[in-house]
Formats: sequence, C-alpha cells, structure tokens
Amino acid sequence: MKIAVGITGASGVIYGIRLLQALKETDCHVSLVLSDWGAKTIEIETCYSVDSVLSLADAIYQCDDMAAAVSSGSYGIEKTIVAPCSMKTLAGIANGFSDNLIVRMADVALKERKPLVLMTRETPLTSIHLRNMTTITEAGGIILPPMPAFYHQPQTIDEIINQSVGKAFDLLGISNSLFKRWGHS
Repeated sequence: MKIAVGITGASGVIYGIRLLQALKETDCHVSLVLSDWGAKTIEIETCYSVDSVLSLADAIYQCDDMAAAVSSGSYGIEKTIVAPCSMKTLAGIANGFSDNLIVRMADVALKERKPLVLMTRETPLTSIHLRNMTTITEAGGIILPPMPAFYHQPQTIDEIINQSVGKAFDLLGISNSLFKRWGHS
C-alpha cells in the first residue's frame, strides 16, 4: 500500500513521528513531505533529529516540489495523512489553495476520492477553523484531532500518543495493536 504522510509545523509533531515509526513496521510504502516548520518543530518539541525522522520514510519530497510524484493522482497514492495538520494547512486544503506539496497531495486524495486523514492541532477553535473542518468532511476527508481517550488508563505519554496513532491506523485500514481497545472486563 502506498501512503503519503505530511508533517506540518503544528505543535504535536510527535504524532507524525510515531505514525512513521509504526508505518515502518508494516509493508506500506511511505512517501513523506516535511514542511520547513515541521522540521523546526521537530527540533523544538522532540529529541529526534530531522534526519532520523526522514530515515523512517521510503521516499522523501521537498515541500516546495510541486512536480513530485505525490503531486499527481496517477502516481497511485492510496491513502494520505497529515499529522499534525496546522490550521494554515487545513485552510489551504479546504479552499483548494495548493501552494505547497502537503496541501497538493491532500487535494489529490480528495479529487481521487482516496482516504484523507487530517490530525488537526489547535485549541481553542475559531468558527473559521470549524468551517474549514466541515468543508474537508463534506469533501470526503476525515478530521482526527488527536484527542486522547482515557478508558485504557494510559500510564505514559507514549500510551496516549499510541492511542491517537492507532485510531489513525484504523481510519487508514491498517490493522494494529497500538492501544488497548474498548471492552468490558
């Protein structure tokens, strides 16, 4: 399966990193686009180097490379996820303003009617954010803010992150055991 992953500069870049780590354990071919601010946020928020994050992907594209393979529906990306997805990127996708490769590959997912998952990060939300989320949903995309569940009684931040990444995997149709699922004892 060919999956496109975008990482923007929104806070919560660890979701994108953990997603890539978990995808590395699958047979998926992962194409990664990391924005400049995504790279800066990796440095600010985590102990990972940008190079170590890039090494988790099978193919890497520059965010300003509008001629990249993932910019075309004919390349055959089957599923696309942006984790985390900034409100700027959300606005670009919702309004069809493909000024960078992350927005363009999301636009391609929508036009090709392929799964698109956006792990949006912002709080509180304005009515503009909410309208953009509604627009994406009406166009066929899925908004997945990484809001942790607590029924599995997480003991670490990793367990909280894995629960959100596991939900993303579920939406992408990738089986996983990243988190404890709901069930009565």
